[in-house]
Amino acid sequence: MLFNSIIFLIFFAVTLVFYYIFPFKIKWMLLLIASCVFYMWWRPEFIILILISSFINYFLSGCINVSDSNKFRKFFLILNLLSNFGILFVFKYAVFVNKSFMELYEYLGKEYPISDFDIILPMGISFFTFQAAGYTIDVYKRRIKPELNFFKFMLYLMFFPQLVAGPIERAENLMGQLFSRHKFNSVNISIGIKFMIMGYFKKVVIADRAAILVDTVYNSTEDFGGIAIIIATLFFTFQIYCDFSGYSDIAIGCAKTFGIDLMKNFNRPYFSVSIKDFWRNWHISLSSWLKDYVYIPMGGSRCILIRKYFNLMVTFLLSGLWHGANWTFVLWGGLHGFYQVIGDLKNKIFKTDRPQFFLLTFFRIIITFTLVSFAWIFFRANTISDAFYIIKNISSDFNNVTNAQYMYELLNSMGLSIYEILICLCSILFLIMVELFERKTVIHYKLNSIPFILRFIFYYVVVIAILALGVFGNDKQFIYFQF
Repeated sequence: MLFNSIIFLIFFAVTLVFYYIFPFKIKWMLLLIASCVFYMWWRPEFIILILISSFINYFLSGCINVSDSNKFRKFFLILNLLSNFGILFVFKYAVFVNKSFMELYEYLGKEYPISDFDIILPMGISFFTFQAAGYTIDVYKRRIKPELNFFKFMLYLMFFPQLVAGPIERAENLMGQLFSRHKFNSVNISIGIKFMIMGYFKKVVIADRAAILVDTVYNSTEDFGGIAIIIATLFFTFQIYCDFSGYSDIAIGCAKTFGIDLMKNFNRPYFSVSIKDFWRNWHISLSSWLKDYVYIPMGGSRCILIRKYFNLMVTFLLSGLWHGANWTFVLWGGLHGFYQVIGDLKNKIFKTDRPQFFLLTFFRIIITFTLVSFAWIFFRANTISDAFYIIKNISSDFNNVTNAQYMYELLNSMGLSIYEILICLCSILFLIMVELFERKTVIHYKLNSIPFILRFIFYYVVVIAILALGVFGNDKQFIYFQF
């Protein structure tokens, strides 16, 4: 069930009404049933996979909790991690590994014994796998007590607003909220709906419109020169941000209407002043998960410099692999790891703790944005050869940039009319202004301090923009649903 569909809005409204009608003791049961319906709407059979994952994590976390022997506790933890990531490997990476070996054997001139095959990727498998694994690790480290009720644990793993694309929640934040008493609160409803409105604006007005141009260029890179490639890359930079942060806004807003606070997943990442800062503000739930469960256990930064950089590279290569079963994602993650290493070396050579002036801060934002945008080439390219073709030709045909006729024809050949491109650019500019206004506080809370009529006008304009300018009818999935 896609968030950007009429059926979801009906499903959400019905669930919300019944949630506040039902007695407190069975509210969580309603949420569990709703979450099952939400996931089964796509492919009903994959509910079995979540049931198996839920049982494995519920049973093994219980075994860890009751075991007095560190040896047995560690055994159950390792068994749990092998089970979680074994399932993830089969569904997400088995085809990728098989194809990689097939290509290697072909390159060596040998016959590969296993034929090509395909496996349907369950929606959101990386998200609920990481959430489940983090839960068991927290039980092992005695940060939390395991949930004794299996069905309540299932709800923690399946809560529908964040089931298929996060945020990747921690039990210490979400578990208690799911089973607390939440009375009807008009403020929560209002704030939640405002989050959802901005999420839909990002998704259907910006992301889905930009996707048309990006897909046109990136799916036929040989037909376009450097100007088109740069435009498409910049559009993808905003497409993926608006697509994913739009989903997160809808998820956060949806949960808020039930009185549940999900963690913030984005914090104006394109205003970051360094790559390290970018990863503090981009996909925060994944960044913090990798930091707590991969980077720090490997030694983090409390080790010799070479080891620290090794830890960084491994963490970011895993981040790339988490995003997709393709070498393009691995290179994207490795490039961000390389950025981090270079940035850390720069900070050791040039002290950056002195006061930052506006022009210097602005320059650092532009540099960081450029580096991030360049890395997105690997993320979006269909193959590694496409990515390197794009990079090789990124400076071609710049001699035509002042040719008005050439530029007019080029812009009209990229899948969108000039009018549609202007709509997208104006919408992006509006979003930038909103994020400039936000700074330390989310705009929905900041607007509470201004007169009601001004708040009403702001959201009225955004809703009209969604209805009048939104791209509908093409069933565009959220990009991160595939992860």
